[in-house]
Amino acid sequence: MNPSSLRPTHSPFPLKTNPQKPFLLRLNFSPRRRTTINSCLNLDLEQPTTAPNSEKLGLGSSKDVMEMEAKVLVGTYARSPVVLATGKGCKVWDVEGREYLDMAAGIAVNALGHGDEEWLRVVTEQAGLLTHVSNVYYSIPQLELAKRLVDCSFADRVFFSNSGTEANEAAIKFARKFQRFSNPDDKQPATEFISFTNSFHGRTMGALALTSKVQYRSPFEPVMPGVTFLEYGNIEAARKAIQHGKAAAVFVEPIQGEGGIHSATKEFLQSLRVACDDAGALLIFDERLLGCLVPNFKPGLFASQVQCGLGRTGYLWAHEAYGVYPDMMTLAKPLAGGLPIGAVLMTERVAAAVNYGDHGSTFAGSPLVCKAALAVLDKIRKPGFLSSVSKKGRYLKELLVQKMQGNAHVNEVRGLGLIVGVELDVPAAPLIAACRNSGVLVLVAGKGNVVRLVPPLIISEQELEHAANILAGCLTVLDPN
Repeated sequence: MNPSSLRPTHSPFPLKTNPQKPFLLRLNFSPRRRTTINSCLNLDLEQPTTAPNSEKLGLGSSKDVMEMEAKVLVGTYARSPVVLATGKGCKVWDVEGREYLDMAAGIAVNALGHGDEEWLRVVTEQAGLLTHVSNVYYSIPQLELAKRLVDCSFADRVFFSNSGTEANEAAIKFARKFQRFSNPDDKQPATEFISFTNSFHGRTMGALALTSKVQYRSPFEPVMPGVTFLEYGNIEAARKAIQHGKAAAVFVEPIQGEGGIHSATKEFLQSLRVACDDAGALLIFDERLLGCLVPNFKPGLFASQVQCGLGRTGYLWAHEAYGVYPDMMTLAKPLAGGLPIGAVLMTERVAAAVNYGDHGSTFAGSPLVCKAALAVLDKIRKPGFLSSVSKKGRYLKELLVQKMQGNAHVNEVRGLGLIVGVELDVPAAPLIAACRNSGVLVLVAGKGNVVRLVPPLIISEQELEHAANILAGCLTVLDPN
């Protein structure tokens, strides 16, 4: 393979082959500093001392970028004080050249890490062929991806969107249309929805109405009416609330990522399936995070649970480990490896209710994004890849148990795969900041007291060990003494 064929024409980094060092990838951050990481291509990647295009904006440092951001962007994000410029594998670098191990992966989006060679080749090639045509016309990558998703899931049909919250908006509409289609003689078909405590389904108005966290909803009320929130995991409450003629659908996350890495039990999901069938309601799994925890829960400091999802411990879809199948499932996060995508997978029974013009999207399912998603899905679904993720997930859990058990501030470590929550008895912000200052990027979840670890699925055991060492070593910042 000619390495130059993998170079995007728009790349700001000058690439050159190095025949003397065929397995070396070099990144220059300054004339005085040179960092080397392993790669399978014989490329030298010379990185400028500032971010691409930063000089055009008069930006010479992270401080400059943050100060300008405060002047021109709407203040919707409480960002970490890091300006990232480039990445490779599981590492990223800021504009000053500082290196970070990325245990956040773009909030569980970058499943293949940064700069995956096959992903880059596919995206670059498709960008040169056809990027966008809208859904006025057919396109082959969209059809290929839809068929691949159908072939490896419960679903018969697929609807594409641009994000997870848009996928949930579509599922809301499809659920209501299904009730009208299935009950044509009813003067008032079921229109209400059941959701659960600690849930997060998105920020658009319909998805926001399904999100239990008051701080997300209250500034924008009134949101969509007709949503009842039940205690997550409460089987009896769900049985009573899911009634014929009222509930159009039940939305549930097999794992609550934003809610703090809380999992459903098999009995809970099975009870929802039975109740929905009895009431004529649809069961919708929100797997935008594409990972879940399977029960085997034992009380105590460290919960022994198995995680599954789009490759995170060996299952492609979260619900497969439970043996409970939904009527619809919403996807997003890592499906396109960093490009925006969402999808609703559904049975033929649900799809039969949807007609031309009932829903649509200009950008959704574009050839470029679908081709990227095919590259991600094809790599993750390979048995060898899935088994390696399972092994690394077990290793990460063992490391965290070994290094963090006994610390007074650690209440629980949840998860056995590459989605792990470390629950603290104090706010997690100081620990997250300390890890960042030590070169490891992690996320917050729950009520601000959970550290969330969702690294790229390609991460090595050595990198996991480094992250666990940093996390355990930084626990001292939680002690006021």
